[in-house]
Amino acid sequence: MKTTLEIPDSVFRRAKSKAAERGIPLRQFVTEAVEDKLKATPSAGQKPWMKHVGKLKDLRKETQRVKKVIEQAFEKVEPEMWSPEKQD
Repeated sequence: MKTTLEIPDSVFRRAKSKAAERGIPLRQFVTEAVEDKLKATPSAGQKPWMKHVGKLKDLRKETQRVKKVIEQAFEKVEPEMWSPEKQD
């Protein structure tokens, strides 16, 4: 299929140079580049951010431990610190 694309001059020159280095026509170089980009793009049904879901599930126990330590620390607050006589 023939099509017309607008490519910045600098990108065009680099692509043409790379194609020449490889000894292939610019058309083939661009086709391969587009194919490579399409392979690297996740499918429409995939959600790339989902690969991280559940990675921190092991921290639940640690979070509970930290909460318990904090609660215990607050239980040790001396009552006179909170008495109305101490407020200025």
